[in-house]
Amino acid sequence: MTAQHKLDYSSLVDAELAALCVRRDPDAVRYILTVNNQRLFRAAWSILKDRSEAEEVLQVAYVSAFASMARFEGRSSLTTWLTRIVINESLSRLRSERRRRASLEADGVSVLNSYREKLMRGSDTPPPDVAIAREQLRLLLERVVAELPDIFRTVFVLREIDGLSVEDTAGVLHIPPATVKTRLLRAKRRLQQALAPDVHEALTGTFPFAGADCAALTERVMVRLGYPHDRHG
Repeated sequence: MTAQHKLDYSSLVDAELAALCVRRDPDAVRYILTVNNQRLFRAAWSILKDRSEAEEVLQVAYVSAFASMARFEGRSSLTTWLTRIVINESLSRLRSERRRRASLEADGVSVLNSYREKLMRGSDTPPPDVAIAREQLRLLLERVVAELPDIFRTVFVLREIDGLSVEDTAGVLHIPPATVKTRLLRAKRRLQQALAPDVHEALTGTFPFAGADCAALTERVMVRLGYPHDRHG
């Protein structure tokens, strides 16, 4: 018998993928991770607001999910099922962290959040202006989304960033679809109000162009316009 062709995992239905994972097919597991990592990370971040914590929760949730994959019944999509596990794990982590923080604060111990420091730590070589602008915008958006109330933030991330349907979002969060729509609308209004002044301020400092770059451009334009070089400059 000739060797079987490699499976096209993207063509399989969720129940088939789950069955392959139960049989410990490494390629099936890798495929599920690849197509779900980003949206599941965002779901965790929407609750924890910390990248390292979200990454840790995602790993724990994956271990739990694959261990119980045989219980996947297909009543929702595999992505929705995984999202529910990640959210439950994130909420559990959040409750534990709050208890720990309350205990530490009772003892007069400061809890330091190193998240922003980690984000700002990077290469010693300054990135191009475009990369700087994109990073500034990313940080601005991340900060504003993080400041949304919990009930709005998770709905916003699941619907607008991860692209879950109203029904899937409602199922994951155990709330009515109408509540999903209401919370999303309120989240968008809050974001619009919060972003307006910051976006203007951020854009005024975007793509800095000064010093030697500015001077060189000025001279090139002057030449194109037919003016002689400034010999006294």
